[in-house]
Amino acid sequence: MSKSTVSETPAAPEEPDLGAAGSQLSTAPVETLANVPALGVIGWARWFWRQLTSMRVALLLLLLLALGAIPGSLIPQTGNDATKVADFQQRHTTLAPVYDKLGLFNVYSSVWFSAIYILLFVSLIGCIVPRTWQFVGQLRGRPPGAPKRLTRLPAYTTWRTGAEPEQVREAALALLKKRRFRAHLAGDAVAAEKGYLREVGNLVFHMALIVMLVAFAWGQLYKSEGNKLVVEGDGFSNVLPSYDDFKSGNLFGVDALTPFSFDLKKFTGTYEESGPNKGTPRTYQAALTYSVGAYGKEKKTVVKVNHPLEIDDSKVYLTAHGYAPVITVRDGKGDVVFHDAVPLLPLDANVTSSGVIKVYDGYRNAKGVSEQLGIKATFLPTYTEGNEVGSTFPALRNPVLNLEPYHGDLGVNSGIPQSVYQLDTSHMKGFKDSKDLQLRGNLRPGETLTLPDGAGSITYESTRQWANFQVTQQPASGWALTGALAAIFGLAGSLFIQRRRVWVRAVKGADGVTVVEMAGLGRSESAKVPEELGYLAGILYDQAPGAPGPGNDPDSPDPHVVPSEGPEK
Repeated sequence: MSKSTVSETPAAPEEPDLGAAGSQLSTAPVETLANVPALGVIGWARWFWRQLTSMRVALLLLLLLALGAIPGSLIPQTGNDATKVADFQQRHTTLAPVYDKLGLFNVYSSVWFSAIYILLFVSLIGCIVPRTWQFVGQLRGRPPGAPKRLTRLPAYTTWRTGAEPEQVREAALALLKKRRFRAHLAGDAVAAEKGYLREVGNLVFHMALIVMLVAFAWGQLYKSEGNKLVVEGDGFSNVLPSYDDFKSGNLFGVDALTPFSFDLKKFTGTYEESGPNKGTPRTYQAALTYSVGAYGKEKKTVVKVNHPLEIDDSKVYLTAHGYAPVITVRDGKGDVVFHDAVPLLPLDANVTSSGVIKVYDGYRNAKGVSEQLGIKATFLPTYTEGNEVGSTFPALRNPVLNLEPYHGDLGVNSGIPQSVYQLDTSHMKGFKDSKDLQLRGNLRPGETLTLPDGAGSITYESTRQWANFQVTQQPASGWALTGALAAIFGLAGSLFIQRRRVWVRAVKGADGVTVVEMAGLGRSESAKVPEELGYLAGILYDQAPGAPGPGNDPDSPDPHVVPSEGPEK
């Protein structure tokens, strides 16, 4: 009985007699020698288009896009924080004008970044469209017929059998179809092909990149993001004047804000009581009641960290927490001129907080003269004797409020904007104590600081909590996620699936014995093609077993095959 083996010969360069057998294993454009384009506008335009839609240029544009995004991460951006940009310009008087001319303070809307972005978009479309049509044509067609000389293919095996050629071809056709090959009879051979999902993955990957680019651009142009600090018992309505700060994309319109409102009923925070993680937050959650639209029904919900409230395209995130002491200020006659919860900003992990209480109108001193009050406030949720500068735990265990009052002109009528958390004392005087020193007082809930000379009093009534919410609205984020997932799966398919072809030829030899030839060809050199060919040859060999060689000696191998122990199985 003749024996055979699968030979792994080096992939030879494509030769004319391979014909269509070695073509179109992918939809990548064929590389040709660069020719000088024809003179004229059309010739140059055609040359430029071919260069732009090439894979080399697409990869180069991707690299440029990644490099262009680096300054946007390292340099303050006007759209994110104009204050940091102004501070950078004050500190770097030489670099700032250069950065400004290059658009580095507004990278993502600069001309050069937009040009790279648009060119990459056009390059991908120009690359994908023709490859898609070409791939559709390949799917509608049939695997190409076998080349004349199968021995030139990188994976090859042969043997002689007593079965008729028609029987061998029918068995091979059934076998290959069972192995999910697209197979058909082509003359004296069976042609089969498999691995089309590789090209599908490649096309899906590139299409997903386009989806991600479009989604990113759409989201940046129409996005909005704002922050609002809300004290327990207060509420928020999603309209522009309600925000503490707000920024949006270039094409965003105020009418696009999702109509909703909510009230903060209660904030709950718990912390580790002991151990190395003492003071670490365990629970941060805000109980809300919200309604959608002007006449929407109220609903209850709980917003936690990384578990936002989602209303249409808007998401409400819980981003920060602090305390708001309830303060009552009375003038010299005992009339209440201020009563409100004053949010203070945390300074450390134990929520040591500071801020300012400002009384703009209604206050009169002991002489009946109208003045304004400014009171510096430092709050310690857990005060410990001997530690006067900071809280020792973030929860309200032993709250103490330190007050430092001033009187005079707050400067609010000067037209210069000022922070509600800072106090400018340049036009104010401090209240003096009995030792002619700046008056200060440490108050616990319910205690009162009396101002000297009948100027009034300040009472620390109680403590409420506040939570900061970030409201974001970024359309097309779902499309961006879908594109990212599709790109991952498409890339995995294009990397791990190999497109390959198999041919089985069965013809009568000169001595009347059927000669079976099997060959395989893959898009790239891989051990998978000869391994798979050996497996298929082993199954077909069992259905069409080898015939004796010349002289009817079963142990005498055919001179036209490589001696071995038989086909791999």
